[in-house]
Amino acid sequence: MSEFRVNSITNQDGSAGPQVCGVSTFSGKSGVQIPSGSTEFRRQDGGGRGRGVFGSGNTPSDTRRIDVIEIATTGNGVDFGDDSVDGRGEGNASFASSTRGIFAGGYSTGDGPVKNIAYLTIASSGGVNDFGDLLFARRSNAGASNNVRGLSFGGYDGSNSLNTIEFVTIASTGDGTNFGDLTEQVFNTGSGISNSTRAIQHGGYDPVASSNSTTIHSVTISTLGDANKFGDLITKRNAHAGSSNSTRGIIFCGQSPSNLNSIESITIPTEGNATDFGDASATKDYLGACASSTRAVCGGGQTPTKLNVMEFVTISTAGNTTDFGDLTNTRRFCQGLSDVHGGLSQ
Repeated sequence: MSEFRVNSITNQDGSAGPQVCGVSTFSGKSGVQIPSGSTEFRRQDGGGRGRGVFGSGNTPSDTRRIDVIEIATTGNGVDFGDDSVDGRGEGNASFASSTRGIFAGGYSTGDGPVKNIAYLTIASSGGVNDFGDLLFARRSNAGASNNVRGLSFGGYDGSNSLNTIEFVTIASTGDGTNFGDLTEQVFNTGSGISNSTRAIQHGGYDPVASSNSTTIHSVTISTLGDANKFGDLITKRNAHAGSSNSTRGIIFCGQSPSNLNSIESITIPTEGNATDFGDASATKDYLGACASSTRAVCGGGQTPTKLNVMEFVTISTAGNTTDFGDLTNTRRFCQGLSDVHGGLSQ
């Protein structure tokens, strides 16, 4: 039996197929055997997917630094480049396709909420490029996506909280388009949870009710329309983070109004309330998160001391966080995204 490595697969139409990593075997009897598992998500030295990105934040002045990690391997963040579009420093929505990461809206000291959208190529270190503009300037909005469409939920425009949802087509630069509305006007809301068909927004601060929210909303990503109630969080919270694989969403920490260390989870295909998952190492808020098909990683935030700590959980197994490494600087209001999150084909 012979062994060899398959670096890539070409589709029948000539387009690039999935990345493959691992030893393949060949014999005259069995043909070619490619390593089992989700080949599109396998990484090898110098190729493949599996990157997480933590962008921007406040430290205490606005930081435009972007860090990158390899989610499968614990370790410290590495400098990726800067988010230099319109000086955005913190509090923006983030989402990604398998190749492109997006930061939408946010807050710039001196300018207030901004409406610009920027993108980066996840596989290539460097800065961001201009993508377009949201319909409305907003900060503290939430983001989620599949491989085609990215959504921005809610936020704060400097005077009012918002219930509007906008979307962009990730592969094509351009401005945001109206998608529909949430049932509440919320900001400092959690996001990052999706599968290939459903995007989920959770919690946030609702100034109309003068309270944090427990509401979990969902939309069908391919169909314009208002959000539906999915269920409720266990604990009212805002300034929290979320990430997911295609089955389970993980909700990290936040404030209620004191800082939380609790982690909750939801099952994305099935509407219902969140359940207890475990605890982070410390109470914290204003953190970011990203995920692969197996791991969810949270980073940054404040206790109220600003943090550079990253921690992870194994998504399939409820439990407490484990140390992952450190970001390149301390920061709060940072946002996470990845090229292997639950909204992408697996």
